[in-house]
Amino acid sequence: MNALIKASENVQHRAWNIIRQTKVMDIWTAHGAEVNVVGSLAMGLMMKHLDIDLHVYSSPLTIKASFNAMSQIAECPGITRIECRNLLDTEEECIEWHAWYVDGQGDTWQIDIIHIVKGSKYDGYFERMARQVKQALTDDTRLAILRLKNETPDNEHIMGVEYYQAVLKYGVRTMPEFIEWRKSHPTDGILEWTP
Repeated sequence: MNALIKASENVQHRAWNIIRQTKVMDIWTAHGAEVNVVGSLAMGLMMKHLDIDLHVYSSPLTIKASFNAMSQIAECPGITRIECRNLLDTEEECIEWHAWYVDGQGDTWQIDIIHIVKGSKYDGYFERMARQVKQALTDDTRLAILRLKNETPDNEHIMGVEYYQAVLKYGVRTMPEFIEWRKSHPTDGILEWTP
C-alpha cells in the first residue's frame, strides 16, 4: 500500500476514535440536532492537518441549546479549549464552535463544529460537496491531493477545497504547480465549488 494512503488512513482512524471518545456526535443528537461529518474526514482525504469537521443542524437553533451541548463537550477529558463565534445574523446563519482536544499521543486536534440553522443557505451544501468530491476521485487524484497536503508546510493554512479544485478541475499534480495555481485563484471566505 502507498505510504501516503496508509498515513491518511491512520489519521482518519484516529479521528474516528476521537469522535467516539468525546461522544461529540452523541451529545448533539441527544440535544435534538442532526450531525454530519464533513470535510476531509468525510472524503477520506485527511493527511497531516489534525482537524475534524462536523456540521450540526437544528430548528429552531437557540444560543442556549448550542451552549448547553458544548458545555457537555467541554467536560470531555482531553478538551483543553473552546471558542465560539455567533454568525446567526450573517448569511451563514450559524454558531461556529472550535474545540481543541489532546489525544493519547499528545497531539492536539481541532474539532470544528458548525451549528447551522436547518433550512438556511448552507444546509447540506458541504455534505453534497464531500459526496461529489469522493465520487470524482481516482487513485491518481487521491494520491495527488494527499501528496500536496503532505508537502504543505505545517504553518500554512490552505482550505481543503483549494486542493480538490486544483487537482480535480485544473489537473494540478505538483507543489510548484499548486503554488502557481493559488496565485491565479485567490480566495477569501467560503469557496463554493463542487466537481
